Amino acid sequence: MPEAGARPVAVVTGASRGIGAVYADRLARRGFDPVLVARDHARLQALAEHLNTTTGCQATVEVADLTRDDDIARVSERIEHDPRVELLVNNAGLGSPGLLAISPRDATDALLQLNIVALTRLSRAAARGFGLRRRGTIVNIGSAFALHLAAGCAAYAGSKAYVLHFSRALQLELSKRDVFVQAVLPGAVATDIWASNGIDPDSLPAGTVMTTEDLVDAALAGLDHGEHVTIPSLPDAADWEAFESAREALLPNLSREQVPARYRADGGG
Repeated sequence: MPEAGARPVAVVTGASRGIGAVYADRLARRGFDPVLVARDHARLQALAEHLNTTTGCQATVEVADLTRDDDIARVSERIEHDPRVELLVNNAGLGSPGLLAISPRDATDALLQLNIVALTRLSRAAARGFGLRRRGTIVNIGSAFALHLAAGCAAYAGSKAYVLHFSRALQLELSKRDVFVQAVLPGAVATDIWASNGIDPDSLPAGTVMTTEDLVDAALAGLDHGEHVTIPSLPDAADWEAFESAREALLPNLSREQVPARYRADGGG
């Protein structure tokens, strides 16, 4: 493991608790100095001190509210221009505020700002900096809701579908610059996001909720295996491959000159 100060830097958003805090721990143990980004200074400072003591890293704190443009700009500046930054984990996000028609507009706006706008702008900074340095990894935490539809999560599911497609398209843009992009699609995870949305996690079906530790370890294993899309709870990778094959089979027919017969008034005659 390299000496602290000579180690690469990993920027982790939403690092004060849950998935982000576990990522910070695992990456510190893999030889990174984590930059912990979130709003809660006290939690971030406590985590940084714990990581510095237990792993020998030099974790630092970046207090930022990523629903605010100026804070996004400040974190983006470091990601793009600090030559030690080699990994970005876009973990910060908000859960569903409920049915779109009756959810508070401000809550929906904050969700879109954090889940989409902040993630995109930080990824852009990483794409620019990593691309010039010709090394780096972007990990975007999405959700299984990118592949699943349910009432009460229209904005959330839409934002996570964006994360999936954005990450995959960004990889195509960066593949020749030695930058790797991974989208992680967790199912239900044991974090306090449930309580913040008024849901008792104990009410969820038995056997469906993964621990944050297992999630992050599986996601990092997927990264080690070179997966651009990692679904930590999926037992058989062939299921994802079949999904991909079905999607690819649609591609030749997504843009054609002729309208199909079923859409013609004359039935195609």
